[in-house]
Amino acid sequence: MQDELITIKGVKDGLLINLSPTEEWQSITSELSAKIDAKVDFYSGANVTVDLGERPVPKYELSSLKALLERRGLTLAVVLSDSDTTNQSALSLDLRTETGNKVPGRKVQETVPINSEETGTQGVMFRRTLRSGRTIHSDGHVVIFGDVNPGAKIIAAGDIIIWGKLRGTVHAGANGDESAIICALDMSPNQLRIAGFFATSPPGKRQNIYPEVALIRDNQIVVEARD
Repeated sequence: MQDELITIKGVKDGLLINLSPTEEWQSITSELSAKIDAKVDFYSGANVTVDLGERPVPKYELSSLKALLERRGLTLAVVLSDSDTTNQSALSLDLRTETGNKVPGRKVQETVPINSEETGTQGVMFRRTLRSGRTIHSDGHVVIFGDVNPGAKIIAAGDIIIWGKLRGTVHAGANGDESAIICALDMSPNQLRIAGFFATSPPGKRQNIYPEVALIRDNQIVVEARD
């Protein structure tokens, strides 16, 4: 039942959080706190779009939601609402507002859902370079058709595939999946993480001419060229 009250999923700008428009506010925010706290490392650093539907949210409630997220390292960036009361509250807090039919991250030309036929795990593909300061969270796989610049971050429960240069920080298997992999055409990351393992790019790494894949072997992350 609780899963129907709150949903959290990755979109192109970070996280989209949908809150029930009818549940009592204190109950819904308490449940949201518990959900985030259960995966605080996974969600930390994300920009958040919150969809409040037709719920009228006064300024003090929206302010408390903003503070709740900030205490956990998340930033409330956009409020989706069909309520004038909620929109006025958001504006008074200098938050960007959109109507409910303008959900960031659903543009087909930029973000495409993908599926793994073998496992049924869902994921997303981003057709652009991920620039410094941007963070992507996904409960599935992530495919980037472009580069991941220094200062950019990807956190995925599944695999991370980069059709371009990897220079940022990526964490595959973020929920503990040690079978997850990270692939890139040119791999020189700030940091690689797979499940609970991590590695950094060695100084003076030679220019690679083959795609590379990072995976866990013998309790450490190894990077191999694939021709």
